[in-house]
Amino acid sequence: MRKPELSQHFLRNPRLAGFLIGHSNIKKRDTVIDIGAGSGVITNALARRVKHVIAVEPDHETAEILRQNVGKLDNVTIAEEDFLTMQLPEGEYKIFANPPFHLSSAILHKLDEAKNPPTAIYLILQKQFALKLLNNDRHYTSQLGMQLFVHYAPRIRLPLRPEYFTPPPAVPTVLLELKRRD
Repeated sequence: MRKPELSQHFLRNPRLAGFLIGHSNIKKRDTVIDIGAGSGVITNALARRVKHVIAVEPDHETAEILRQNVGKLDNVTIAEEDFLTMQLPEGEYKIFANPPFHLSSAILHKLDEAKNPPTAIYLILQKQFALKLLNNDRHYTSQLGMQLFVHYAPRIRLPLRPEYFTPPPAVPTVLLELKRRD
């Protein structure tokens, strides 16, 4: 069940989740974190394609639904905790998530400042926020965008339609890619 105070906009279609993952560099051997996993639409699609998925869902009621939907999958670990305070995994990992929009900045700060940052980040974000993370002369680049640019190459992979979500967001959304620089 959606809770408006958590700014949740769930992907409607598992095939769409698979399509979006197909626009990433996520591979079979990867460990991937799904932040704000919700009912498990993205988690389920990731589980078919990767070695291990860590599905993070802080809301107890939603985590119970997540357990019902993906809890029996051998390569899925459900973490019922706040991503912002959880310990990140050792070793190499990637992020693919549709997090609550109001947490986007805090999530990116945590990932960029981590002792062991991810090799790639794919987030569904508000388009206006994502544009501020790009370092170009067509848009204003935020301080966070400049900070991320040192370690990551950002780009918008795809625009997303409001009808892809339940409920549809009132703002344009995109899939943002951040690939770690060597």
